[in-house]
Amino acid sequence: MAFSESRRLFRRARRVIPGGVNSPVRAFGSVGGVPPFIVRGKGARITDADGNEYIDYVGSWGSLILGHAHPAVLRAVRTALARGTSFGAPTEGEIELAEAVRRHLPSVQKLRMVSSGTEATMSAIRLARAATGRSRVLKFTGCYHGHSDGLLVSAGSGVATLGIPGSAGVPESMTRLTVQAAYNDLAAVTQAFDRWGDEIACVIVEPIAGNMGFVPPVPGFLQGLRELCSARGALLLFDEVMTGFRVAHGGAQRLYRVKPDLTCLGKVVGGGLPAAAYGGRREWMDRVAPEGDVYQAGTLSGNPLAVAAGLETLRHLEQPEVYEKLGALGARLMDGLREIAAERGVEFTASSRGGMFGFFFHPGPVTNFEEAKKAHSERFRRFFAAMLKRGIYLAPSPFEAGFLSLAHRPADIDRTLEAAREAMQQAAALR
Repeated sequence: MAFSESRRLFRRARRVIPGGVNSPVRAFGSVGGVPPFIVRGKGARITDADGNEYIDYVGSWGSLILGHAHPAVLRAVRTALARGTSFGAPTEGEIELAEAVRRHLPSVQKLRMVSSGTEATMSAIRLARAATGRSRVLKFTGCYHGHSDGLLVSAGSGVATLGIPGSAGVPESMTRLTVQAAYNDLAAVTQAFDRWGDEIACVIVEPIAGNMGFVPPVPGFLQGLRELCSARGALLLFDEVMTGFRVAHGGAQRLYRVKPDLTCLGKVVGGGLPAAAYGGRREWMDRVAPEGDVYQAGTLSGNPLAVAAGLETLRHLEQPEVYEKLGALGARLMDGLREIAAERGVEFTASSRGGMFGFFFHPGPVTNFEEAKKAHSERFRRFFAAMLKRGIYLAPSPFEAGFLSLAHRPADIDRTLEAAREAMQQAAALR
C-alpha cells in the first residue's frame, strides 16, 4: 500500500496541530508509521487519501453502529440541516431522544444532553457530590472517563490508593480526592470504603472496560459494586459512553442486570455526531440547574443535527435481531483469531460482547490493567502493521477496544481472518 499522500498531510498537520492530530491515539504512537488520512467511509469500509480501502473495526471509536454514511442517518441529518444548524434553544428532537433513552434504560428517569463524554462524566460526578455531600470519587486504574482534571490520574502504589496527576497541568490538589482501585477487584473497593467510606460520593466504572483493551467484568463484580455503594451511601455511576446501546439495547446495565444511580452515554446516542448525555433517578437529576442547584450548561448541548443522527440510529436498533447479529459477528471474528493464534503457537486471548471486542497477545485471562500491560506489545505492533497493509483497520493501540457495525458482513470477517493468518505468522516470529 502507498501512503505518500497521508505522509504529506501528516507533515502538514504537524506544523499547525499538536502531533498532527486532534486526539492523541490517532497519531499511531503505539504502533508506529504514518496514520492514514481518511477521506470517506461507506458501510463497513473507509478509504484514505491515497485511495487505500480498509475494512474498518474502529467505526469512529464505536459511534457508528450502523456503519459509515448510513442512508437513513444521512437523510435525517439533511432534513435537520435544512431547518438550521443550531439554535441554542429547545427543540422537540431533544425530547424524543430523551424519551427513547428512557424507554430502554430503566435506571434513567431524566437526562441532560451534552456534547462529549468528558462533559457527561464531569457533570455526573459534580451531581453525585452534590447529592451525597461528599467529595471523593473512586475510579478504576485503566478506566478512562474523559480528560477532566480530577479523572486524569495515574495509579499510586498499593491496593486502593489516592490518584496522582496523570498529566502535566493537572495540580495534585485536583486528583487528591480521587481514589483508585484495580478493576474487577472487589476486595480493593471494600478496602477503599473501609478507609474513606464516609467521604466517597460515587464509584465511577466502565461496566465493560474499553480503554485498557476490552476487559469484561468478572462474575459478581458489578453486582458487588452495587451492593457496596448502596450499603455505604455512595452513588454508582456507570460510564456507558462506549457500551451504551452497543453491547445490548439497554447497554451493559441491562446485559448484567445491575441498576446504577447515574449513567453517562455517548458515541452511539449521537449517531456519529458530537453528542452525549448523563441521567439517572429523578431525585438526583432534579438537582441539575435550572431546577436545582447543580450548575451545568452548554451552547451546543442538544444540537439538532446530532439529535437527528442519534435518534435515527436508536430507531434502527430496536429490532431484537440487531444484537444477535453483532454478537454472532464478534464471536466469529474472535473464535477465528484464537484458532489462528493457536495454530501459530502464539499466546493470545480474545473476547467480545455485542458489537464490541478486543484481544491481547497474552495467555489470559486479562481482568485488569496490570495484566493488560503484560501483553506482548511488540507482537501487537507487528500484527497491526501487517493487518493495515492487508486492508484491515484496527484500533492503533493495544489498549483500545474494537467495534463492529451492522454494515459488517460474514464475508468481511472471512477476509479479515484471511489477512490475520499472514499477519499472525509475522507476530509469531517474535519471541
